[in-house]
Amino acid sequence: MAASCRVFNTTYNPERVRIGSHIMHRRLKGAAVASYYPPRIGTIAQLRSLYPQHELQDDAEEDWLEHLNVARSRGKAVPKKKRTAAESKKYNKRR
Repeated sequence: MAASCRVFNTTYNPERVRIGSHIMHRRLKGAAVASYYPPRIGTIAQLRSLYPQHELQDDAEEDWLEHLNVARSRGKAVPKKKRTAAESKKYNKRR
């Protein structure tokens, strides 16, 4: 059995343990899945890059920004990202 596995380049598994190697040998599905869906054309981001002189409004983005502003006013927004070690709480602890 081991010799045939070496010849045919397969996994030697005499205990028949589930190891999942068959998943790694399958062909990738990414291209087939991507070709199934039509290309996204005419999104707000694409139109903004094509026509920067025009001010295009994205309703979903406007709603999200309004939601963030309301959350910030209530103190419920995501905290700002620390850019340096000095701004981090970890390095400002008093001992």
